[in-house]
Amino acid sequence: MPNFLVKLTDMKLFFGLLLSLVAFSASGQNALGDSLKNQLVQDWVRAKAYTQEYLDAMPADKYGYRATDSMRTFAQQMLHLAGANAGMAFIGLGVPYVFNSQNFEKSPALQNKDSVVFYVNTSYNAMINAIKNLDVNKLGEVVSWNLPGGKRTATRLGWILKAFEHQTHHRAQCTVYFRLQNIRPPAEKLF
Repeated sequence: MPNFLVKLTDMKLFFGLLLSLVAFSASGQNALGDSLKNQLVQDWVRAKAYTQEYLDAMPADKYGYRATDSMRTFAQQMLHLAGANAGMAFIGLGVPYVFNSQNFEKSPALQNKDSVVFYVNTSYNAMINAIKNLDVNKLGEVVSWNLPGGKRTATRLGWILKAFEHQTHHRAQCTVYFRLQNIRPPAEKLF
């Protein structure tokens, strides 16, 4: 075989291997992205169920309770959590904001148990569905938004994680409300 044909065959083999490596790498990244997305969905579903335990454990007549005058009521804490879930899904994941108002946590008409449960569950569903429908290749996209306190910038994954931290923080604050009312708060739910 002429020398240039051997080199051409070697080049075909080299580029074939290179193309296979690139394809394998891309499929590995998609598998990792899908795995991450599935874990995020599982964590948000678990957080929704855990928050529902809080909503169920607080008696309806205690939704107006506040630990001190300077704190939100239990209902306001949960409505704030709901607004932030929906807001961060809107900002970070680009889905429609699911509520008619951004200030509903201050509406006295909505601070009853039925309304709070509705808003909280709607907010979790918005976030869960947004994650389920998100293209994993967009998790690294950077999104900036002007919030009170200034412009905030994070990747789409970062917005999801910040929203998760926020809802965890406010649910945990509500543990104090239970303790001060001599009500046992729901047990930790890591899995």
